[in-house]
Amino acid sequence: MREKPLKIMLLGTGSDVGKSIIATALCRIFKNMGYRVVPFKAQNMSNNSYVTLEGGEIGRAQAAQAEAAGVAPSVHMNPVLLKPTGQIGSQVILQGKVYGTMTAKEYYAFKPTVKNLVMESYHQLAKEYEIIVIEGAGSCCEINLRAHDLVNFELALAADAPVILVADIDRGGVFAQIIGSLEVISAKERELIQGIIINKFRGDPELFRDGITYIEQRAGKPVLGLVPYLSGLCVEKEDSLSLEAKANIRPVDEHKINIAAIRLPHLSNFTDLDALEQEPEVVLNWLHVPTDLAAYDLLILPGSKNSLHDLLWLKESGWAEKIKQFAKADNKWIVGLCGGFQILGREIADPGGQEGKLRQIEGLGMLAVKTEIQPLKTVRLIEGRDLLFGQRVLGYEIHMGESQPLGQVRPFLTIDDKSGHCRFDGALSEQGKIKVIGTYVHGLFDAQGFRRCLLGQIAATKNIPFEPSAGRGNFWEEKERQYDLLAAHISHSINIDRIIQIMKKWAG
Repeated sequence: MREKPLKIMLLGTGSDVGKSIIATALCRIFKNMGYRVVPFKAQNMSNNSYVTLEGGEIGRAQAAQAEAAGVAPSVHMNPVLLKPTGQIGSQVILQGKVYGTMTAKEYYAFKPTVKNLVMESYHQLAKEYEIIVIEGAGSCCEINLRAHDLVNFELALAADAPVILVADIDRGGVFAQIIGSLEVISAKERELIQGIIINKFRGDPELFRDGITYIEQRAGKPVLGLVPYLSGLCVEKEDSLSLEAKANIRPVDEHKINIAAIRLPHLSNFTDLDALEQEPEVVLNWLHVPTDLAAYDLLILPGSKNSLHDLLWLKESGWAEKIKQFAKADNKWIVGLCGGFQILGREIADPGGQEGKLRQIEGLGMLAVKTEIQPLKTVRLIEGRDLLFGQRVLGYEIHMGESQPLGQVRPFLTIDDKSGHCRFDGALSEQGKIKVIGTYVHGLFDAQGFRRCLLGQIAATKNIPFEPSAGRGNFWEEKERQYDLLAAHISHSINIDRIIQIMKKWAG
């Protein structure tokens, strides 16, 4: 291994240009070439998080990049995670652990300490890996944010990393994106940029040759790739990209299993439902506007970063009544995940004001539990077995609340802890012909056995056939296949050899 790792940094002309997905692809490409590669993003703002083996939180996008690289996710891959809470700023997570909740002004004052932790994590990875794929955030040239930069050029300079500028041609104005970005940055920052990738191209690449020539002459930088628009791959992206794609409502189909998931205002970990979306016999819709749920078989209340205020929103928007009407029908299922589990209970209390000014709210009352929001966060990996179908479940918990049963409550999961003992999680209720499940475990539907038992039982009740993911293997095997397909798509579109040359030349 080299004394110093090779490194490449992806910065964008704006948000959602494709930095994350290209970083994921590069991780898999370099891994397939035999390099020991690792992703790094100094700071991420996301309510989609993942629990590492150290028991810390990082952004889901960096966990996906680690999977693509074939390495275990670590807190050092995303040392700063900001989780927006709504009213009171963001929860600040440093190297996987909750530091506290801060306003933007408070966080900016705290930046010197944060920068030290970022570089500590970067240097830790630099000791262990041969290539570091670094991802920036948003636009790399926002003048009003330059003084507080931690994740774009400030990091590139601190890490002495060559930069590739990523632009999005699909949204239009790609020439202005690229040339304008180069105009507003300093000469020292321009020197870091070693090439340009134009992403999301539609049409015949031959017709854009003049465009590439113009960019290279005007910018004085080589275009390293023209990446065709990519659709159909199930690879995790950043929040805004993924949520935008989930806005389309598919028509329900009486011959399929129809699932409704409520798009809460403070929605978190929506990737919990990815495995369901990939099942061919499933129609899954994310719903924000209250609508009649009679045509759906399963209703999911997903995770929430602010369960009290999301519960209040359910009541004020009219969703609560729609949910209660759904619960009166026969042969229906309701599943609450983490914050959704809390919402399904009888009460949520927040005596310390961890989630804002609202201190207590009555729940939907479908599970006999009471939740109290705590100042300390529970973050842990779990292994257990569900008590409905007896299937093994691997997942993780990330929550501030503790839920206590009110009387005799049937638990949903039995979980094995590290001491060899077992504990219970969640609640299971059968009210007439409707089943209600609540659990703190994220990744429940990734468990192939549980997912297929649940969907199979719904299909049997509807008297429709159910063929789970025929010929595609399990969810994790399918994810690996998707990473390889992504790598093939990107490697055919950009000059990988040139990128390796850039990294080696920069390293000396």
